[in-house]
Amino acid sequence: MAYYAREFDLALSDFPNPGSQWVSSTGIYLQEGSLGGRPAPHMLIWTNKDGLTPPPDEALQTVYAKWKAFAARMTCQVAKVYATQEWEALWAAIVERYEGVSFRELVGMPILETWDKGKPGDFGGVGMTTHESRLFYSIGIGDGSWGAFYDVCSLYPLRTAIFGFSSHLQLIHGRVDSSGEPLPSPFLHSDAVFDTKDLRFDRPRYIGLAALAECLLFMKIDTTGQSFYEHCLERGSGFFTDSSVSKLKKLDDQKIRVHYTWKFSQGCQSQELFDDFDAVIMTLPSWLIETCIKLENFNQHMLPFETINAYKTAHWETSCKVYAPLNKSFLSGKTKIPQAIVTDSFIHDAYSYRYNENYRYDCILLSYTWEDDAIKLALFTDRELVTKCVEELDRILMNSANIQERISPYIQTDHAVVQRWMTDKNALGCAKLYRPGTYYDAVSLMKYNRDFSPVSSLYFSGESFSVDAGWTEPCFRGAVDAVIHICNKTEAVFNGGFCMTDYPHYRVRG
Repeated sequence: MAYYAREFDLALSDFPNPGSQWVSSTGIYLQEGSLGGRPAPHMLIWTNKDGLTPPPDEALQTVYAKWKAFAARMTCQVAKVYATQEWEALWAAIVERYEGVSFRELVGMPILETWDKGKPGDFGGVGMTTHESRLFYSIGIGDGSWGAFYDVCSLYPLRTAIFGFSSHLQLIHGRVDSSGEPLPSPFLHSDAVFDTKDLRFDRPRYIGLAALAECLLFMKIDTTGQSFYEHCLERGSGFFTDSSVSKLKKLDDQKIRVHYTWKFSQGCQSQELFDDFDAVIMTLPSWLIETCIKLENFNQHMLPFETINAYKTAHWETSCKVYAPLNKSFLSGKTKIPQAIVTDSFIHDAYSYRYNENYRYDCILLSYTWEDDAIKLALFTDRELVTKCVEELDRILMNSANIQERISPYIQTDHAVVQRWMTDKNALGCAKLYRPGTYYDAVSLMKYNRDFSPVSSLYFSGESFSVDAGWTEPCFRGAVDAVIHICNKTEAVFNGGFCMTDYPHYRVRG
């Protein structure tokens, strides 16, 4: 991600996580404001300008310290051997110890004060009491509530902590200058852009995270002097929009026939078409493979039942986010309401973010929920949910003796947007995690390209086939993996003397 950010001049900033130095303050409202022992309900205010200040309550400080101590014990040992010959053996030992342990269990497991080199994978647990675990549910490990992940395999939060995914989050502004204006870029000012079947699609804007995909598509590559988009136009094929794949069929000549609905969004004007390819890279969320794509003539040597079972039974987390435009005056410093709010209410987390002056409004995330906390919001229409979130924030703020100010006057509810990943037809889930005992299923999907793609000509890439779901990094890693194996099969010459003996094998239980 860092490489492409530099390559494409993507502007980044530190993400405004609750409790971080990147927000002016974080409000904590747990147990109806009783935390802290004051006679009247109170919202605790956490100001952490140096990034080292613990939360403002003894119980929260204990929870915070226990997680920090556990993470430090593990990362201290990992740092000594990571990227050395000893690392793979240490990680295998960690997997053996924790792959059957849920995050909930890890949080309550006794602390192991001294690491034993004879048992290198055992770092004990976090050592929280039941009460502390309830608080940790809402406070999390540094990027909002993690309680919804209590029943996933503990290896997921461990990897997140070890590799800094939760502590170094970045906000991608896009390919823009310091004032937020897009830099000169291909097709930025085009009236229209067209695919290789002459269908018009949205021109690139180079703003936000979408800028990454737009740069990958439209920016020229030094070695060829043209972009992938220009390459496709020159060939007259290879880039189709508004085309929904319905079936992959393995042919006798070893090619794969891709059946798709062209002009999918145009209903009665759509057409059923197909094209044959030497290789196909599948990037779909795995539940969509089972529910929306037919796979034909792939035998057990190409697509074993174990592989099919691994992606069919993968656990996809649901998530619900409620966004709304926020009046510029809110973050001007004239209100007592904190920039971020953490609660054990149904809204859970609320974030607000200040855009530059080119934008008429700032933005507020009224509610950020995962898993069961998101499922309980499924009953309500988008409008009902927006109203409930605003009313609940008002209630919490007015109930807090040290705030007593409503947030609703600052929020443009008519333009609010609700994103529900589980009912998004292009996703059927927000992040693919894994439950205790299923880590090796996830790893087996990472091994597919090496073990079976040479025969099937089908390659897996993206979050569905990773153990670090929810981040850009594993998606890049999966893409590189697919390309390496396609190059190997076609006997391409690698750069820098690289060969497949240099490439690691993913380990599964024998």
